[in-house]
Amino acid sequence: MSPKVLFIFSSAEKNLKGGPTGWFLPEAAHPYFVLKDKTDIDFAAPKGPNPPVDPYSVETTKEDALSVQFLNDETVKSKLANAKTLSEINIADYDAIFYPGGHGPMIDLACDELNGKLASQHYRAGKVTAAVCHGPGALVLATSADGKSIFAGRNVTGFTDAEEVAMNMVAAVPFLLEDRMKELGGEFSKADLWGVKVVVDGNLITGQNPASAAGVGEAILKVLKL
Repeated sequence: MSPKVLFIFSSAEKNLKGGPTGWFLPEAAHPYFVLKDKTDIDFAAPKGPNPPVDPYSVETTKEDALSVQFLNDETVKSKLANAKTLSEINIADYDAIFYPGGHGPMIDLACDELNGKLASQHYRAGKVTAAVCHGPGALVLATSADGKSIFAGRNVTGFTDAEEVAMNMVAAVPFLLEDRMKELGGEFSKADLWGVKVVVDGNLITGQNPASAAGVGEAILKVLKL
């Protein structure tokens, strides 16, 4: 039987500036195609079916074959249309969870107590806990068995302050992810602006930005020994 992976998407449609947001297309598409032939993938989001994709991420990836394929794939369409709510999830069923980024997770998943509880339970079971770009924002409420942040004392990465400034999106999010991960005790490392960076520390896998998404998928396979 294939290992089961749960992709947890944001349901947020607006950022703090009032502009459209959601999950970032290539950050779901690239890991999905890395994982799909070796794992059994389910989709979930706080509000369940049809979590919103960030329109900017669709507009800017028209030349990215995997992103285009993801949006047009009938299996993917069905998974998105039938995405479970978090309350429908039995987290014990999954070998890995993965959070795609986009500014959306910073708006809803970062302060969603049920999401924090599920992520904590999953992480404490020693299972693969992975996120890319703003996806680690969905893990800021997650704690290890000692009650500390799962980032405390761990090697991590995520969307950087410099990248947020470059996007002119500092005012669109409730906190800067790099700063928060450091505040929570993470040993944060990063590549240059938009560079590829994937950090694996035990069962915790984090990637810096869209360019790092496929590498997070590959790291999930490696930790699952596939």
